[in-house]
Amino acid sequence: MKIKICGLTKPEEARYLNENKVDFAGVVMFFPKSRRNTEPDMAKQILCALSPQIKKTAVVVSPTPEQIGIIAGCGFDYIQIHSTLSKEVLDASPLPILKAFNISDMEQYEYFHSADKIHGYVFDSPKPGSGKTFDWNLVRSLPRDDKLFFLAGGLDPENVKDAIRALKPDGVDISSGVEYKNGGKDPRKIELFVKNVREALL
Repeated sequence: MKIKICGLTKPEEARYLNENKVDFAGVVMFFPKSRRNTEPDMAKQILCALSPQIKKTAVVVSPTPEQIGIIAGCGFDYIQIHSTLSKEVLDASPLPILKAFNISDMEQYEYFHSADKIHGYVFDSPKPGSGKTFDWNLVRSLPRDDKLFFLAGGLDPENVKDAIRALKPDGVDISSGVEYKNGGKDPRKIELFVKNVREALL
């Protein structure tokens, strides 16, 4: 079970992920509407603070080929793309892609299901980053393949065990569910989330 924590905004937060030995870390880029949006120089600092064992993921919305190039230059391992993923970007990306589906765009799943550069999927709520869950039955019947299947959208330390037992995803992805009310990652919530994920597998 892969544990992915997204929305890091400063290097100090990387320590919380290192201490809990999570598998993936996400940094939002090129999306000013998000309070977690991070400039390339800060993204590089965050990546440097993360353990080498943690896969670094840039989280973007409808990126351009130029933005993909900047992301690759920062040192990320993956790109997570929400909304539009053009063929131009798909072809241009030097990094493996995690395609995010916001439930309202599930009709695109079959197309990306067969794309070689897509290494995984992130199934999220209609409004990513909102902390809202969605009806997990909407993805229960999707055909599984060898690509990573991440469940996101409204997960928190209290409901993650139910989510894992209901869907048996390859990984769980969280952002707002491990934050303080005013933003910023809460180390106690991260520790509890990781503990509950691991307990769900016992």
